[in-house]
Parts: sequence; structure tokens; C-alpha cells
Amino acid sequence: MNMLIYLIPIALLMGGIGLAAFLWSLNSGQYEDLEGAAWRVLADDDQEETRR
Repeated sequence: MNMLIYLIPIALLMGGIGLAAFLWSLNSGQYEDLEGAAWRVLADDDQEETRR
């Protein structure tokens, strides 16, 4: 039971850090281009294969 005195604040601190990281990623524009990565996967990169 005494361990809860330590574990609850640690869990709240870790949750706050995760929330802060998520809010930072929102403000820095990490989710602006949701379709760009999908199109880059489908792009045909023949030029890169001929360079090797």
C-alpha cells in the first residue's frame, strides 16, 4: 500500500509528459500532411534504381 504513494505521482508525471509531447507535436505541424506519406509509398522511383 505504501508503494501507491510513489507509483501514482510517477504515473501522473509520465502521463503529463506524454500529453505535453503530443501537444508539442500538434503545434509543430507533425500531422499537417496526412496523405503525403501514402503517396510517397506508391510513387514509382525508377530513377533511384538506375543510380545503383
